[in-house]
Amino acid sequence: MTDSGTTTILVVDDEASIVDAVSTALRYEGFAVVEAQSGREALAVAARAEPDLIVLDWMLPDVDGIEVGRRLRERGFKTAILFLTAKDAVEDKVEALRAGGDDYVTKPFSLAELIARVQAILRRTTNDAPDDVLRYRDLSLDEGRHEVRRGDEPIELTATEFNLLRYFMLNPQRVLSKGQILQNVWQYDFGGNANVVETYVSYLRRKLHAAGPPVIKTVRQAGYMLEEERE
Repeated sequence: MTDSGTTTILVVDDEASIVDAVSTALRYEGFAVVEAQSGREALAVAARAEPDLIVLDWMLPDVDGIEVGRRLRERGFKTAILFLTAKDAVEDKVEALRAGGDDYVTKPFSLAELIARVQAILRRTTNDAPDDVLRYRDLSLDEGRHEVRRGDEPIELTATEFNLLRYFMLNPQRVLSKGQILQNVWQYDFGGNANVVETYVSYLRRKLHAAGPPVIKTVRQAGYMLEEERE
């Protein structure tokens, strides 16, 4: 957020017409907008402006959007990322999510759809809640500080991973279907494609289980459940 409290969005695309159209639409909705037209410029602007969300084109001429996303995550940026891509195969969408993306829009797209996706991402990643701490076994999730710990060990999560864990911790030892998770974590149905849930549960498990015993169970043909496995 800027000092004035305005949400800042970085728009990255090598086509000036797309940058102009998307930026104009976002400003009309009340967002502050910064722009970049290459991967290297995007990395520099992100470091300087610290945007709340990045609208990031996949096919950039120098450093592609996927690599930009990876580098930002490696540097500790938790900024939400919405990928713009002409690729629509499932494996391409999964690759975008694995690179740290929170959502994607397939080109050609309508500005109305893009704005709706941006607003949905910000609803689930902007935390205006009081400093409440959720706990389950040795897991703690501090909403105010946006911190997760397992015992005394801090666990670095992206914004989407954080919100996924939060939903699990609000519903411990309860089976959650993929549809429920999509609706409550993403607030968008991804066209009925639940692969995004599997992908992010896998990411979350990897990070949580590296710090302790398995705590997210797969319930066959039903969904997932937060429950620590007992010997």
